Amino acid sequence: MKEILRRPFAGPMLFFILVFCWTWAFWIPAAASGISAQTSLGRLLLVLGLLGPMLGGIGFTYATRTAGDWSDYWLRVFDVGRIPARWYAIILLFAPVLFTIAVLLDRPSGGSDAVAQISRTLTSFFSAPSTIAPFLLVTLINGPIPEELGWRGYALDHLQARLGAVAASIVLGALWAIWHLPLFFFEGMKHDVGIRSLWFWLFVLQTIPVTIIFTWIFNNTSRSTLGAILFHFMTNLTAELANRTDGTNLYSTALWILAAVAVVACQGVGTSIRGEHG
Repeated sequence: MKEILRRPFAGPMLFFILVFCWTWAFWIPAAASGISAQTSLGRLLLVLGLLGPMLGGIGFTYATRTAGDWSDYWLRVFDVGRIPARWYAIILLFAPVLFTIAVLLDRPSGGSDAVAQISRTLTSFFSAPSTIAPFLLVTLINGPIPEELGWRGYALDHLQARLGAVAASIVLGALWAIWHLPLFFFEGMKHDVGIRSLWFWLFVLQTIPVTIIFTWIFNNTSRSTLGAILFHFMTNLTAELANRTDGTNLYSTALWILAAVAVVACQGVGTSIRGEHG
């Protein structure tokens, strides 16, 4: 890794600059012109913007690393065997359990809306099973695959080599939150609430502890990009179903923070997120 980091343009700064420029070149004009993400043009601009981290991760890997590193990049995406069974359980169940607790905490304060909305969504799926597969595919494409091929596939190794696991997670989480900024003005998006809303600030606050959990999983699954994709998918899927009210959003943010603090505290700040930097 040290040899890689000494190569020209191998560091993360240029990667982030180019990824932001690519993504925002599509998202900012869409938001500024009032194009809805529910239209064909809006969906196209959304997807093109999402490709930024993926194109950056693949491009920088091939531009700055050796043929052996190229092979490692794709192996980390497709090798299901590098993730231990208990980590598959963590990857697939962490977010559902967290959001279930958030919904249950919200109920005593009168937040029964979340349960009702979840029930309506599940009922609609069961009444039209043909909609389930497209919904899951869209959820997988709208974030997990294109983002993780860059954030965890490329950038995280470089940040950890320089900063250590926790600091790298804080930096990546902050940049990840900022990268989403145009979506809060993109008409037709769930994010379309502006920066003065509680949802915006909870999103920003939540992104850093979520990134710490990502890094914890990444380093304990032999740097598996596949694990990051699956965790991202389960987090987005569960949030789409369960994070429906101000109460669930507030509680889920608090739970993400508690989870991140627990990971760091239980294993020690210096070694809380272990793994190779390859």
